[in-house]
Amino acid sequence: MTKVALVTGSASGIGEATVRRLAADGMTVVVHSRTSRAAGSALAAELGGSYLQADLENSAEASELVPRVLTAYGRLDVLVNNAGISWPVPHDDLNGLTADDWRRLLEVNLIAPWLLCTAALPALRESRGAIVNVTSHAGVRPKGSSIAYAASKAALNHVTKLLAAALGPDVRVNAVAPGLVDTAMTASWTDAHELWKTSSPMRRAAQPSDVADLIAAVLANTYLTGEVILLDGGLNLR
Repeated sequence: MTKVALVTGSASGIGEATVRRLAADGMTVVVHSRTSRAAGSALAAELGGSYLQADLENSAEASELVPRVLTAYGRLDVLVNNAGISWPVPHDDLNGLTADDWRRLLEVNLIAPWLLCTAALPALRESRGAIVNVTSHAGVRPKGSSIAYAASKAALNHVTKLLAAALGPDVRVNAVAPGLVDTAMTASWTDAHELWKTSSPMRRAAQPSDVADLIAAVLANTYLTGEVILLDGGLNLR
């Protein structure tokens, strides 16, 4: 039977590249977004999958996303927690992030993936499936668009390892941790783009397809679990 993959935040950017890659690999893909309904629906129709809308900042909506997939398909083989939010705040601007900013970042970047993993676990155990969390090099290195963002991704990296230890051998859990990716969200981040062009061995930001290819490779390797794989063009070496 065809595998079913849910990729959150997949109407554009890394998520779009990922559903395109997984569909090309023969999976039935479920496209998700918070607001881009027209784009998500069109993409799902193009790929022969389906589209679901949910606001992952709302815990109730996040918790219902996987059951909606199971109602439609009766199975789930792959969960890619890609959806996330970020905006630049200088690390030395301690007043630039409010308590509500922290709560919002943690809700979307950490708590929602946890709720999705929890909801998906019975189906993934049955299919001996896999979870890939899209985190960030900011969760490994003292970098990132803001301290709160970096902290949310560092926490998700550690949750990845804890889940892998707890859920094996039935379910594999890994994380892909990109550096700067050339998307609409980062188009205005001129300083970051200049840093990658001048300081990383690859001399460029990643393309969404670079991340999608790594996610596909992680899913294809049925022995790999508990890893946080950096994909930052070698900037971590500097």
